[in-house]
Amino acid sequence: MISSVFERDSLPTPLRPHQVSSSASHIHLKPSTLQGSLHPYTHSQSMGAGSSKGPEQGATRITPSDDPSDQGGLEPLKPQPLLGKLQFPFQDAKSLPSTLSSLPAPPSLKRKHPCDSATFTPPAKLLKPDVACLSGAREVPSQLLDSADMECSLCMRLFYEPVATPCGHTFCLKCLERCLDHNPTCPLCKENLSEYLATRRYNKTLLMEEVLVRYLSEELSERRKIHEEELKELSNLNQEVPIFVCTMAFPTIPCPLHVFEPRYRLMIRRSMETGTKQFGMCIVDELKGFADYGCMLEVRDVKFFPDGRSVVDTIGVARFKVLSHGQRDGYHTAKIEYLEDKKLEGEELAELVKLHDSVYDQATVWFTSLKENMKNQILSHFGNLPGKDPDPQGSPNGPAWCWWLLAVLPLENRAQLTILSMTSLKDRLMAVRRVLIFVSRKRAR
Repeated sequence: MISSVFERDSLPTPLRPHQVSSSASHIHLKPSTLQGSLHPYTHSQSMGAGSSKGPEQGATRITPSDDPSDQGGLEPLKPQPLLGKLQFPFQDAKSLPSTLSSLPAPPSLKRKHPCDSATFTPPAKLLKPDVACLSGAREVPSQLLDSADMECSLCMRLFYEPVATPCGHTFCLKCLERCLDHNPTCPLCKENLSEYLATRRYNKTLLMEEVLVRYLSEELSERRKIHEEELKELSNLNQEVPIFVCTMAFPTIPCPLHVFEPRYRLMIRRSMETGTKQFGMCIVDELKGFADYGCMLEVRDVKFFPDGRSVVDTIGVARFKVLSHGQRDGYHTAKIEYLEDKKLEGEELAELVKLHDSVYDQATVWFTSLKENMKNQILSHFGNLPGKDPDPQGSPNGPAWCWWLLAVLPLENRAQLTILSMTSLKDRLMAVRRVLIFVSRKRAR
């Protein structure tokens, strides 16, 4: 039976044990173990054997059996190709793992270490995307998009600088700012946006801008052109100057403002956006809305409150005369011309310099005669009295100290407006001198 199989040399040469001496250790291999571990080297012919554990520790003995029933539990080996010649060093091996580790591996099955190959290149971790597939997947037919689908619900025009509110609605940046000037809620769902207004972080919606640039480029170019034309019109400080109707303002004199009305919030914001940072200041007129003369103010700093109000630090820069009155988006506008003092020469200039020095000395005496608390209030609001100018005609608006004195003297707005409108420095100095004489006499009583 099994012994006859061994006698007929049915096992291949690699599986045939070498002749060893009686003193050498015997290795008994179980065919099923060889089948699971050495299947690449198994002979193509099927075979069967009985197995049992012998007295050797950890060894498997192949023993022939005369009992036919012992062969019934054997599983035939599946034929597999012989990939290499198997050499078993039976004389030196002590266990199956040591035997397997000594077997030579085929070159095709051995994994090379990166250090073994000079031309080793590590694989890329990120696969290169298929540009053609991605572009095709993101392509949207242009006929499916209509400019009406990309209109702002406030201005009913194509989105320009679109921003999204925390509630998820999208508007033009300028449209949303104007709505928040009146009410800190979403124009559509009325959700409270007080915190959004306080942070003033209007982040643009990049996805919406990308869609507009990619699919509605012509409409977007036209929309941008309209916006630039509007800014150009707003930056014209001769044809349509924004007018803040509030109080008297004078050249070179600071004029802090507390802005809380929605129309003036818009006006200040536009003056900053256009880059001019200027607007006109006039006092109220019951018939025309505002006076015919005023002063241009330049914004030096703006500080916003969480509720949208602001404190604007401005300073007077020039005088103007109103040629026509108008309105724009709720606030007043005017067509103006700037005023400058007439130049004098010769004897008239000498008389002007003498008058200039005399009135300045008179103003200094009046200011030093004031009580300390009154002087402190004037100094905290208007600052110190400016120094005497060496050339009274050096500025088109005249010496700065004259406007400082006109701002602190106890005069009505109409009287101040009359002096502001004068284009003769001599006449203005004489008017100031009369006022100083009047207030000095009143204090003497």
